[in-house]
Amino acid sequence: MGMTMSQKILAKKAGLESVVAGQLINADIDLVLGNDITTPVAIDEFEKYGFDSIYSKSGIAIVLDHFTPNKDIKAAQLSKRCREFANKYDVVNYFDVGEMGIEHALLPEKGLVAPGELVVGADSHTCTYGALGAFSTGFGSTDMAAAMATGKGWFKVPSAIRFNLTGKPGKWVSGKDVILHIIGMIGVDGALYKSMEFGGAGLGNLSIDDRLTMANMAIEAGGKNGIFEVDEVTLAYEKGRVNRTFEIFTPDPDAEYERVIDIDLSALRPTVSFPHLPENTKTIDEVGDVAIDQVVIGSCTNGRLSDLAAAAEILKGKKLAKNVRCIVIPGTQQIYREAMHAGYFDIFLEAGCAISTPTCGPCLGGYMGILAEGERCVATTNRNFVGRMGHVKSEVYLASPAVAAASAVAGKIADPEKV
Repeated sequence: MGMTMSQKILAKKAGLESVVAGQLINADIDLVLGNDITTPVAIDEFEKYGFDSIYSKSGIAIVLDHFTPNKDIKAAQLSKRCREFANKYDVVNYFDVGEMGIEHALLPEKGLVAPGELVVGADSHTCTYGALGAFSTGFGSTDMAAAMATGKGWFKVPSAIRFNLTGKPGKWVSGKDVILHIIGMIGVDGALYKSMEFGGAGLGNLSIDDRLTMANMAIEAGGKNGIFEVDEVTLAYEKGRVNRTFEIFTPDPDAEYERVIDIDLSALRPTVSFPHLPENTKTIDEVGDVAIDQVVIGSCTNGRLSDLAAAAEILKGKKLAKNVRCIVIPGTQQIYREAMHAGYFDIFLEAGCAISTPTCGPCLGGYMGILAEGERCVATTNRNFVGRMGHVKSEVYLASPAVAAASAVAGKIADPEKV
């Protein structure tokens, strides 16, 4: 029996000829990731185990992004713990205020992930890097501690769902719309502990940013990981970023999938996820009249330059609707600089938006845009659970940057084509 992309990577990293779904393996890890929330817990466990060295100075990445710049004393203490650990063990890939970014936007940008690599992180959205043909998945801080010391981790090999992509998406249909459509189709547990594997003739019509968004939200369908076939788009992105050798894994013709789902990208419409689950989706033609109070454009899902470009295209020459707040959060310092020099900041500021330094901030109800009781927010983030962005009686609607920007102008959820 043939293997899927994920199974091939896991077999290689475990030193095995082949693996099958459900098999438990111990595998070599290429990169271990933690942030300012999860790393301090891992450090505590690392010290509790009695470890006194890390397996690789360059094989660990610590990114302070959730509450940085620090929002309060507790956040400052957590960040200090990370800084002290990074300094003690000379962690090369340590990113703090001024040179940081939202972790899942920063690592690909820095060339820290390549096709065929095995990446783990103490953050559920570590599945983002499957966009580059890597096997990447989130795990707990205890596992992170062990991985930092040993460079190894244990895994149960996932079964897979194959998504065959065809067609070309329309003007305002992005990777966010594609993944929301898929989650709406299969549900938040539709890919539970499975690999979501993407390929097909339509793949070339999706940018790397589209793929990063889709892989990022694999976890919102319960997926163990999301992974895309490596093509010319992938290699063009990695050129100049990744100088080390890497291996490209393709699925076997007789690879076994639990399901094969065909997605015609040309048939999709801008899609919005209503409260309080990502699976609660409606196309822009079905949303009705939903007034809003706030818009957030950013996050590890949609804080990249193309996301800001789409928002700027819609906001140019327009003003935010009365009583609507719009917060724009570039994903990294580099994206911040590029957006500023491209003139997007002028557009955002003239429209009435606020612009933040890179941070996860409001996505997890941290800061930089907490919702009050009864308020509604259209956000380009990845989760809209009860109380996710503030008060338990607030509401979050997930959408693309284009829909978010159009909604900010209209004062209600709006079609980008009609603003």
